[in-house]
Amino acid sequence: PNGRTYESFCVFCPSGELDNLRQLEQEDVLVDWSSPIFLNFTHCAIMDRLEEFYQPIGTLEKVCGDVLPTEEAEMKQLKTEHAKTIHDLYPANTMECVEVFEKLISALPAYGVFSDGELAAWMVQSYYGAMFSMQTRPEFRRKGYGIHLAKFLTELVISRGYIPFVMIRPENDASQSLYTKLGFEKHYQTVRAILRPHGQEDDTPGGGARGGTVRAETSDG
Repeated sequence: PNGRTYESFCVFCPSGELDNLRQLEQEDVLVDWSSPIFLNFTHCAIMDRLEEFYQPIGTLEKVCGDVLPTEEAEMKQLKTEHAKTIHDLYPANTMECVEVFEKLISALPAYGVFSDGELAAWMVQSYYGAMFSMQTRPEFRRKGYGIHLAKFLTELVISRGYIPFVMIRPENDASQSLYTKLGFEKHYQTVRAILRPHGQEDDTPGGGARGGTVRAETSDG
């Protein structure tokens, strides 16, 4: 921590037997309480007891983390009936129709994490190794489902003989961080666009004057 080297120690104690932590107060052989020491993530109940007797000795600088198990979740292949749910949360659903998702799910690997039978998160392969539409429903976020899906589908795409890749919008910090952890690196920037003649509305099927506008969005690949 903070670029310094510390002696470190761990504490293991059943949560129902925390009174045994009193042994640490007399510990002077294995733990040197007179020097700065580092304790990695430890159950908060144990830390509370340590803090009680450590107060006369010094101060604690703490960082807390939530433990979010995923044992109740199940990874399963998606079905076309899930396409609408996926499309509704897809950020670019104005540029892709729900039928595209139905075709991808029926033809290529597409998996979801189900919690108590409910679709919580999903990811789809698209074309030559591309992986996209990784989404987690808001009520299921911060449970680690995204990284489990990304790891699973990455390995599956590789097993099918493709090089897995993703396209991420520059402002999507969460996805940038996730795929960096998995070893992905930026290769180039890609753009997709709608080219529309002047005078054409979004849903106008044809015709129009010469000259036009381009609406584009970029992704880091």
